[in-house]
Amino acid sequence: MARDPIGDRIGSTPTLADVPTDKKILITGLTGQIGHPVARFLARDNEVWGLARYTADGSRERAESIGVHPHVADLETGDYGDLPTDFTHLVHFAAWQGPTPDYDRAIRANAEATGLIMAHCRHATAALVASTNSVYRAHADPWHAYVETDPLGDPTAPHSPTYAVSKVGQEAVARTMARALGLPTTIARINASYGPNGGLPAYHCDAIAAGRAVPLRSPDRSPYSPIHEDDLAAQVAPLLDAAASPATIVNWCGDETVTAEQWCALFGERLGVEPELAYYDLPGSQPGSAADPTKRRSLTGRCAVPWQDGMSALVDQRSGSRRPGSANGPSREPAPGTTVERGARSDG
Repeated sequence: MARDPIGDRIGSTPTLADVPTDKKILITGLTGQIGHPVARFLARDNEVWGLARYTADGSRERAESIGVHPHVADLETGDYGDLPTDFTHLVHFAAWQGPTPDYDRAIRANAEATGLIMAHCRHATAALVASTNSVYRAHADPWHAYVETDPLGDPTAPHSPTYAVSKVGQEAVARTMARALGLPTTIARINASYGPNGGLPAYHCDAIAAGRAVPLRSPDRSPYSPIHEDDLAAQVAPLLDAAASPATIVNWCGDETVTAEQWCALFGERLGVEPELAYYDLPGSQPGSAADPTKRRSLTGRCAVPWQDGMSALVDQRSGSRRPGSANGPSREPAPGTTVERGARSDG
């Protein structure tokens, strides 16, 4: 079984199904925060195609450098050109987030596009569709850990007013297509993902290093269930193995509940600075974003990267991306309004 390099360095091995080999896998959102490291991991032993728009300079070359076949397409249109149809697995990360209330585009990009790419891959063995913790109706208790059977809703997202409702729509489409096509599917609700390629903790780390204030929602503690990109990559295989029709629904979160204040304090200690935290009120938002990992652990085993280890390493890893001209990734949050994997908030 292939092992993850950071997991090896930490010395903790999750209980996983065998990593797939010799498969033909389509990953959407290849240029996004999570798509790239997952593709890099899977491309070691599989034929991996990455579907994205590749508009950024060097994005195609970056995909090719990790052994991925880049394919240029716009998921919103459903026109994939000569994209093959014989993929054995679909991993759908691409998502659109915009700062304006353009609900038509959000539903088209996040919900309709999911159905169209699933239809294109109708002959696949399994599909993994990335959703978000933001689909849950806001709970009054900031420390509530959302479970898969909790009510869904439309919580306010600070970076994209249409994001949550369009992802609820995406889940409805994915569930329908799983049944209509007989395509075994897992819908995984991503929490606060992070790693050297980005994510909410990474952007907070960048802000602290640059002497900028870190914006946090009131009240004065913000719980999450952060999950490292290495654990996400290693858990793709068992989540695909768990795919079913009707679809399997699972929280894709870490094993530990951690507040943003805790990881900011860690970053400040490592950087030798005092973090400045700026709290703001956002009516209708989730006061906390922690999730229950019980079901996910039953499918994937425990995570390999403890949050302190992953985020301590993140300080040094992100220092490279802050150097001018570095190719290691963005030094700040990607601008909303683009088709990305994740944007300003990385709880999905």
